[in-house]
Amino acid sequence: MTSRRHIRQMIRNSRNSLSSLQQTQAAHALVLQCAADPNIQQAHSIAIYLSADGEIDTSLLIEWLWKQEKNIYLPVIHPFCKGHLLFLEYTSETLLVANKYQILEPKLNKNKVIPVNELDLIITPLVAFDHTGNRLGMGGGYYDRTLVNWNQYQKGPMPIGIAHTCQQVDILPTESWDVPLPRIITPEKTWHW
Repeated sequence: MTSRRHIRQMIRNSRNSLSSLQQTQAAHALVLQCAADPNIQQAHSIAIYLSADGEIDTSLLIEWLWKQEKNIYLPVIHPFCKGHLLFLEYTSETLLVANKYQILEPKLNKNKVIPVNELDLIITPLVAFDHTGNRLGMGGGYYDRTLVNWNQYQKGPMPIGIAHTCQQVDILPTESWDVPLPRIITPEKTWHW
């Protein structure tokens, strides 16, 4: 079986090789897929992330969610609890700063934090996924820790992965801490288990 590290590199190379036109087309198609998803339609408080490293562009989806009057939150690396995330309100006025991975996140403000259990959905980044909903992230475990209650008890916000179609692989090697996703949305299809 191919190693997780090799899969990460292969899929990151694949999504980074997409042209600007392919990225734009994928972002538009993703909005259409998400607009048809009943979980997204019914949610009020949605965590999402800002794209980096060839990930499918989330900016059009965020704009669409704002137009639907959804409350949007972005992940912030927890300053005191290593390996954990906080989620802060995100509006067009939010001041963004680069974190230690050079990914933009809201400037920390405790008044803008929402407890994870008050979120309806967490739109989750991933590097690769397989046909059973297994997700391979960047390796930091941030989302696996955030979603542990969902994994064990089906409680808390539902995670939904979003990705380019080229990020699907036949089978992923998994670890005990990995959290499979109940839904993954690509520009062409919504997968659910």
